[in-house]
Amino acid sequence: MRRISPLMFLTLFFISFSFSQTEAGQKQLSIESIFAEGGITGRGPESIKWSPDNSKFTFIQRDDTGEHGQLWYVDAVSGEKKLLVNEVKLAALAPPLSQLKDDRARDRINRYHIPAYLWSPDSKHLLFTPEGRLWLFNIENGTAIQLSSEPDSVFDPKFSPDGTRISYVRKHNLFVRGLKDTSAQEMTRESDENILNGEVDWVYAEELAVRSNYFWSPDGRELAFLQMDESKVPTYPLTDWLPVHPKVDWEKYPKAGDPNPAVRIGVIGAGGGKTRWISLGSDPDVYIPRFGWVRNGLLWAEVLNRTQDVMGLYFIDARTGRNRKVLTESVPDGWVNVNDDFNLIKGDQFTWTSWRDGHTHIYLYSFDKDNPLAGDAYMKRQLTQGDFEVLSVESVDVTNGFVYFTCNKDDPRQRQLYSVRLDGSGLTQISSAAGIHAPTFADNSLRYVDEFSATLTPPRLSVCEVSGSCRNLWESHAVDQYGLLQPKPLQFKAEDGTPLYGELLLPPRHSEGKVPVIVYIYGGPASQLARDTWMGTTGLFHQILAQKGFAIFTVDNRGTPGRDRKFQTAIRHQFGAIELKDQLTSLDQLFSQYPQLDRSRIGIWGWSNGGAMTLYALTHSEVFKAGAAVAPVSDWRLYDSIYTERYMGLPNDNAKSYEETSAPKNADKMHGELLLAHGTSDDNVHFQNSVQMIEGLIKAGKQFRFMPYPNKTHGIGGATDRDHLFHLIEDHFERELK
Repeated sequence: MRRISPLMFLTLFFISFSFSQTEAGQKQLSIESIFAEGGITGRGPESIKWSPDNSKFTFIQRDDTGEHGQLWYVDAVSGEKKLLVNEVKLAALAPPLSQLKDDRARDRINRYHIPAYLWSPDSKHLLFTPEGRLWLFNIENGTAIQLSSEPDSVFDPKFSPDGTRISYVRKHNLFVRGLKDTSAQEMTRESDENILNGEVDWVYAEELAVRSNYFWSPDGRELAFLQMDESKVPTYPLTDWLPVHPKVDWEKYPKAGDPNPAVRIGVIGAGGGKTRWISLGSDPDVYIPRFGWVRNGLLWAEVLNRTQDVMGLYFIDARTGRNRKVLTESVPDGWVNVNDDFNLIKGDQFTWTSWRDGHTHIYLYSFDKDNPLAGDAYMKRQLTQGDFEVLSVESVDVTNGFVYFTCNKDDPRQRQLYSVRLDGSGLTQISSAAGIHAPTFADNSLRYVDEFSATLTPPRLSVCEVSGSCRNLWESHAVDQYGLLQPKPLQFKAEDGTPLYGELLLPPRHSEGKVPVIVYIYGGPASQLARDTWMGTTGLFHQILAQKGFAIFTVDNRGTPGRDRKFQTAIRHQFGAIELKDQLTSLDQLFSQYPQLDRSRIGIWGWSNGGAMTLYALTHSEVFKAGAAVAPVSDWRLYDSIYTERYMGLPNDNAKSYEETSAPKNADKMHGELLLAHGTSDDNVHFQNSVQMIEGLIKAGKQFRFMPYPNKTHGIGGATDRDHLFHLIEDHFERELK
């Protein structure tokens, strides 16, 4: 045995002491710390809103528990920050979501970003809606008066353009009341629970991102609204199993192939009267995902066919109902993406985004201002072009002639803010830091609040000028002390040579043995995982797994968003096959680049579509030793009509693909150890999906683990349940892959 000299002993001692001091100076990540209220980054500002006069913006800042908060405003020019509503008043006007005992109510507010308040047109008042009641807050004197006291909650309140009246939805009908009136006028008088006037149903909110279904005319004399008839839409039972006598809430939910809500646009005078109904086209089985006012007396509406590959833009005479389809968007080899990129300019022009050249780009159209129903709108010019995707038109500066938009030019993992002139010149990048930028613009397009993050940079907010200068508004808590690992950005090639982007998180240290790999997957058209954005709670969970010796691998297969039309539509009419092929092809290339990874110990996990892909991978390959599927779609005939038919087509037209992708039908081919978890009150991907998967596995004689979460929705929210779920996933992979 070699003798250690005193000098060597001291050297080793100091190295060891230094290492222990470094370790001691760091905070240890835990599942409990990740999912605690506020997490490790703290709670950021909520409900950011610019005043209509563009002089300031407001936001709610709560403490990390979420229980206590204040409403602040920031002067747009000076940057001065002042308290507007103190903690005591805000607790009454905008109580914390923790006071809501119903997970579905909390989930609805979070998922659809339902605002806690809105500005009046004169920028002197705020309207709050605590518990479905209306309170008007006077900014000058700091007082609030209650405007509604009906026993039923009100939804989607709006000021009239002159600010003297407020409209809202109550009991599926539209109401209008003056600010000085003691009662409201019922505009529509439907008593049938299946008829929704101006109200947004579940499937339109979830799959078409519809947030409102009625609008005031510019002069305040009329309201246009969408009526939805859900009489033929099937219902699904959401059962609360915890009381002695279980309770059932019936949800209207059209599954693939089911009857959808029948829709039509109505126009009614703001003082009441008879509704004028508008007929658009001859096909009754359509969607009307967007509509509004061009000007007084003239409406616009988008009409999308059931298979979602043709959309028409209509102009409508609001008084006679006469209308004309002025533009047709058709994608015969794919689908039309519904968005909010239609923006009116100077009364006779509008912006429009399209996939027509193979990428999503912005186009400028013009129409006859004096006789808009006389002919089609015509394209003046294409404003953007190139090998990138326009992600969103953020604002249009009509006065100075600029369009502001976000895109992923030069790197599909980035989201940067750009501008272009209305004449098509001067494409300019405005944001600078590498990562993901999400701007909230003032109406005059001169300033915006920028939410920014990158992989190891948690969210921060800045107030920015379009010239490029920014002032810091809020930053997350520092995370340096956690010693977070930087995932390695990677690029692979699909079988046809298409570039695929991914990332690998390697454990900080490992023994001479091989490293087990966990694939984290989403794989569907609603989410892109390989992005330079803050990792969030799931990424932090992966950091814990890496510390335990696992490598975490993610790749965005064909069919995921953020890429060109060919890339996204590769999965059309067939979920699973292309996605899994790209995942396995990328894994092969990964193992050739990183020989320390263990091919014999590969796990896979995902949530929602990622859960569906986990089930598909375990039943269509023998690569994975273990998998965890959370809230998965097990059979696409069980998911909603709009999302499923957009990509898979109608079940009667594509029965073979629906059959082939059914995980319960393929349960006998299950390979690897499965953990299945689902919330029993999931109103998005129904609990029924896991029940049918369980039945298929039992019939096939396959053993598995299953965990239901009582009364939890699709996100399985709440620290207690999330702690339990993620410990369960961690234990599953520790047991099966170590």
